[in-house]
Amino acid sequence: MTVAHTGRSPEAPASAARPAGTKLLTTVRLAVRARHYSARTERAYVHWIRRFIIASGARHPLQLGEDDVSAFLNALAQRHVSASTQNQALASILFLYRRVLRSPLPWLKDLVRAKKAQRVPVVLTRDEIKSILDQLTGQSRLMVMLLYGSGLRLLECVRLRVKDIDVVRGEITVKSGKGNKDRITVLPASVRVDLIHHLERRKARHAEDLAAGGGAVRLPDALLIKYPRAATELGWQWVFQGRRQHVDKATGALYRAYLHPSALQRLVKAAVRRAGVTKRASCHTFRHSFATHLLEDGYDIRTVQELLGHRDVATTMIYTHVLNRGGLGVRSPVDRL
Repeated sequence: MTVAHTGRSPEAPASAARPAGTKLLTTVRLAVRARHYSARTERAYVHWIRRFIIASGARHPLQLGEDDVSAFLNALAQRHVSASTQNQALASILFLYRRVLRSPLPWLKDLVRAKKAQRVPVVLTRDEIKSILDQLTGQSRLMVMLLYGSGLRLLECVRLRVKDIDVVRGEITVKSGKGNKDRITVLPASVRVDLIHHLERRKARHAEDLAAGGGAVRLPDALLIKYPRAATELGWQWVFQGRRQHVDKATGALYRAYLHPSALQRLVKAAVRRAGVTKRASCHTFRHSFATHLLEDGYDIRTVQELLGHRDVATTMIYTHVLNRGGLGVRSPVDRL
């Protein structure tokens, strides 16, 4: 039986256990933001830390120990959550103790992460992609063309800004992608004309918003302080924006957010159904198909790795298992009969 740690670590300052006048979850948020983690990571950490505390009888985390963490993770496993979900919960708890409470409990290093299952990604054939695109029109079709033609993630697509598109060079600059990394990927020649027309309409709407006292956009980090006028410049506007304008509570400015990802997800799901495609396809499936089809066309795996923004080539290697050449490129003996 593990004895719960009930006091502060002698190495941690007195204020680390419970900052005066600051709620624990607020401190977690501040610690996440200080490390420039994404807003989605912040929401996930706060969510799992809150659930962990509630599941442990609303006791302060410094009154909990290895048994409490193990019980929480085991309860998740009994609910048959995925390994990635269980590991996300564990990562949140480790962040709480190591970065927020600064409590170097010796048992933290012994916690075992759930092993992720190795899954082969769903890949669409070129004919299936054509049939799905035939079910889409306008902006949604243009966005799916970029998902497949540029290998963008869904959030990367909806968060594109006008300045990120270089039609002349045929490039898209992905800013602050997964892992807060920038990269450059290809802009398909087949979408340039439609994209130019879309950007022209985007410019006209921006002019209308400015005339109506709006036209602002939220900027990353502290750019609004450094460049006060940037928020209303065309280059910083979202390429794919929402229909309605909102009031920024902090500045009082009237702005448009980027198109919510769920809007495109619904349209793609309906298009897949209408096209009669039986594979479990989603917006991310087009990125898988982009990588696989590039490898089928003979492009070097390092090139594909760079276009996808993978840190490790081992991540890109998974697409070599789904090439349209049979398992591992082997010709079945029955085909020789």
